[in-house]
Parts: sequence; C-alpha cells; structure tokens
Amino acid sequence: MKFQRDKPKKQNKPDKPLLGITMGDPAGIGPEVIAKALAGQSLRRLCRPIVIGSFPVMQQTVKKLKLKMDVIRVEGHETVPPRSNQLAVLDPLDRSLGRFPRGVAAPETGAASVLFIKKAVELAQLGCIDGIVTAPINKEAINLAGCHFPGHTELLADLTATPESGMMIVGGPLRIMFVTTHVAIKDLPALLTQAKIEKAIRLAHLALQDLFGIKNPRVGVAALNPHAGEHGLFGDEEARVILPAARAAQAQGIRASDPLPADTLFGKAARGDYDGVVALYHDQGLIPLKLVAFGTCVNLTVGLPIIRTSVDHGTAFDIVGKGVADPGSLIEAITLAAKLAQKR
Repeated sequence: MKFQRDKPKKQNKPDKPLLGITMGDPAGIGPEVIAKALAGQSLRRLCRPIVIGSFPVMQQTVKKLKLKMDVIRVEGHETVPPRSNQLAVLDPLDRSLGRFPRGVAAPETGAASVLFIKKAVELAQLGCIDGIVTAPINKEAINLAGCHFPGHTELLADLTATPESGMMIVGGPLRIMFVTTHVAIKDLPALLTQAKIEKAIRLAHLALQDLFGIKNPRVGVAALNPHAGEHGLFGDEEARVILPAARAAQAQGIRASDPLPADTLFGKAARGDYDGVVALYHDQGLIPLKLVAFGTCVNLTVGLPIIRTSVDHGTAFDIVGKGVADPGSLIEAITLAAKLAQKR
C-alpha cells in the first residue's frame, strides 16, 4: 500500500510531524483516550495525527462520547485531512472486527492490536510517518492471538530488528531507564547481571544525549539494597554487579554514578542533580515517578531506529465504556513524540 505525505508547504517553516497513533486493544480504553486527546486543539498545533486502528470502533467511540468530530477513513494514498474537527483513521484490517465484548481479553482484539502496531512500524520505517504513539495493548490478548511477547517494547525491537533497546519512563522532572521490568521480586537478584546494568546505563546515556539533547548527561545509578548494601551488611549486589557496571560505563566516558541508595537518589534527580536515573526494577522507578507525575507519565522506547512513545497505563478493562478514562498520559505521549520528531 502506497502512503503519501502532504505536499511540503512553500514557507520555510517545517511541517508539523505526522504521527501514527495506534489504537491498542479495541476492547480497552485506547479508543476512548485517543478520541478525547484529539478532540482539543492543543495537539493539532504540534502535530498531524493519524489513528491506526479500527475505523468502526473509532466511529462508535466518538459517537458515544458525543464529541464534535468527524471520523474520516483514509487509505494509504490519501493525505491526512487538515481540519481540526476531523479524525483521520487508517484501518489495516482486512475485515471488520464485528461485535466483540468490551473489557475482555480475546484473541481477535489481541490480533488486531498487533496488526495496528505492525502497520505503524512499517510506515515509520518507510519514512511515511515521523513517529509512533501507542495506546495500551493487553498482554493476555496478544498471547491468545499467538504473539508471545511480554509487551510493546520487545515486539517493537523484533519488528525493527533492534539488537539493544529498553524502556525509559518520563514524568515530571524524572527520566528513568529500567534494568528489568515485569519480573517477580523473588527472581530479581539472579536477573541483575553486570551486562544488563551496563546496557541500561548505555541506553540512558543514549536517550539523554540523542533524544533530549543533553550534551554530557549525568546518570544516577540506583542501588538494590538499603543504604546501598552498607558494605555488604545488607547484600552484595552493589559490590558484585552494580558497581562494576557503573565503573565500566565510567571508563567509556559516561557520567554514571556509583550505586546510590534509591531513597535519596530519586530526590536528587527530581532536584536536577541527575539528568536520568537507572532503576533496577519496576516499582523502584515507578513509585517515585507516579508520585510526581501520576497520569501524565510517558513510556519512551530507547534504541529503536524510529520514535516511539506510549501511555504509562494499561487497557483498564474495568472502566471500559464508562467514559471516565483519563487521556492525560496519551496527551503527554503525543506531545513528547512531536517534540522529538521536530528535532530529527
């Protein structure tokens, strides 16, 4: 399918970036937060959005929310309509989803959400769109559909043949790169290897330099144990794997700290002492993030050849159809993707 951009404007100002916004799981809150986010004017000043998802689902969602928007179907060769009250949808499904239960993990909606991502990646790699913003998928649903990835990050790395990538969450004054994400706490010590920690430090440095334009960023590295292990009294992970990883990064010219107690590190980062933080596990990073920026955090995939941001929440099956889903995180994700695309 051939996809054509709008013709360049005659003035010297660059065009607003064209962003593909994937619907996520149609049975989740993705369609609702997309409709709400794009109903206002603010995001249209930053970018030209195109929704990659089910056209009938977006139509039904806009109608149910009583938004003053026209949902417009666009094919690969058409340009995105410029009017702010028009919502452009590119639907890659061969046939309509038909009736499906909302708020339930199902293989058909899981397969659809994967197809939306694949189409967005294809367009981004061809240079047809300037970045991707993803609404939430459901891990159970995509696995029911035969897509056995833990989530977006791993699927995107596979689709783009990216050898090294990772998840950074941005919220308020904090930018946090994770060594591990969705793992059981009891399995954590064995998963914290020097190689994985070095990789997270490298990716944090890469993101801060290349995406955020910080010339010589300062990366704070979190310890695992209280008081950074207290010289081995509370654990040996700091001396055994975290400090060697930090020192290896320092030897490569990266301004990484030695492992610091997490209870003080995040406060220092919030005050600006560090440009980014490497967290060792999910809650270590996300608790401080959500304390300072709940509802407006953004997931940024680092290391991909394309720009990809995402919401920091899931499909929220329990509130689907109630009209109460908060679009704040998606608004921030679109805003960040637009800013990053403008720099490229």
